[in-house]
Amino acid sequence: MQTRELASMPALGPLFAKALVPSFSHGPARVPDYAVRVAGVRQSMERLADYDRVCGFTVRDEVSPTWLHVLSFPLHVQLLSGSESSIRLAGVVHVSNSMRLHRPVRASEVLDVAVRVANLRPHKRGAMLDLVGEISVDGVLVWDGVSTYLAPGAHTPGEPEVLDRPAFEPQPTIAQWKLPADLGRQYRRVSGDPNPIHTNLLAARAFGFARPIIHGMWTHARVLSALDGRLPEIYTASVSFAKPILLPATVGAWWQQTDTGWQAAVTTKDGSKPFLSVQVS
Repeated sequence: MQTRELASMPALGPLFAKALVPSFSHGPARVPDYAVRVAGVRQSMERLADYDRVCGFTVRDEVSPTWLHVLSFPLHVQLLSGSESSIRLAGVVHVSNSMRLHRPVRASEVLDVAVRVANLRPHKRGAMLDLVGEISVDGVLVWDGVSTYLAPGAHTPGEPEVLDRPAFEPQPTIAQWKLPADLGRQYRRVSGDPNPIHTNLLAARAFGFARPIIHGMWTHARVLSALDGRLPEIYTASVSFAKPILLPATVGAWWQQTDTGWQAAVTTKDGSKPFLSVQVS
């Protein structure tokens, strides 16, 4: 696959404005057949500290895998905002996410970040695709992640994929988190994600939500921050998003150790229904 080198990370504001414009293609879904890469990305200490505060992490030199996802996210938008893609990131549904730390990554390290689109396939509600990110330091892979999105209404040839979601077994919650109405704005500030469904009532309603919803990647990060200090140096975190959280909200959470790592969930306040399920191994 060809790789297009960018001089710097693209600004998300103008890109997202393009991503909000629907594609007028009525044929099979199209996605770019190339990767995009930015070399020499320096991490902002100030922004990282703010991110850690918003997501609940302890501020330290070693960064979380979700922070590395944030650094790769502008390239997601870059790939799905151009003429080569008939799928726009605005309006797709983030179904799941998996990311692996291959070794601890320090805030002082300079990163090479690349993202590509992979595995476009049919779904009964549209089409699914993966955004695959890789981050390297001095030519050595230190993090990779796969974000799986559903594009409602898009279509691509083949038999629709059947998603086998594991059955959710309610557990007693061990924490309750109060999510303020402005949490979407707080996370937008530290992540750079300008999607208005997280911050604007009219935009949220235009996409079918009664109120703004919190970013799924904030919820993912908040679970990992609850396990801060108990995770190994190398691990994989896999997340399944069940339904969005409307802001403001009070949610429940639980986590428990397993033979292979940790299992966790963010749920309704009474623990009966999941918003997000997590496996850490």
